[in-house]
Amino acid sequence: MKYLKYITVILLFLTLNSCSVYNFTGTGKIDAKTFQVNYFQNNATLIEPGIERTFTLRLQDLIQNQTNLNLTNSGGDLLYEGEIVDYRISPMTATADQRAAQNRLSITVNVRFTNKNKEADDFEKKFTFFHDYDGNDQLVGAKLTEALDVIFERITQDIFNESLAKW
Repeated sequence: MKYLKYITVILLFLTLNSCSVYNFTGTGKIDAKTFQVNYFQNNATLIEPGIERTFTLRLQDLIQNQTNLNLTNSGGDLLYEGEIVDYRISPMTATADQRAAQNRLSITVNVRFTNKNKEADDFEKKFTFFHDYDGNDQLVGAKLTEALDVIFERITQDIFNESLAKW
């Protein structure tokens, strides 16, 4: 009976202690207080106006929503910068009369991440994702917004995981 108290106290201590290192987003202890996301230029050959602003805001929002870091315009402990390097629409499957039955929008973003407090975390890496859509559809308006939502959600989450969650 005496040992049961000690075991319970030790287990409780270990449980509570381990919870202080992780949070629900999967990040460990973040060695920073602020982050900065510079404007991502659109350097792709095929230009879609406005996607650079949309992407920059999506990355800022994701980091703000999944961490307790404060967004700053300059001098952030964590710095995200880069450019959209590819925006491409490709036919994926063809019909019997040689028309596209399905198209794919692919976007690639080159990201440079700098952690001023831990240089070992710095990286430069390209992140790519895609959205398939019917070959008879035009990718404009709501359909373009839907495709960008899918692609940017995945790319920003991949950037977050690479820089902060280490997955």
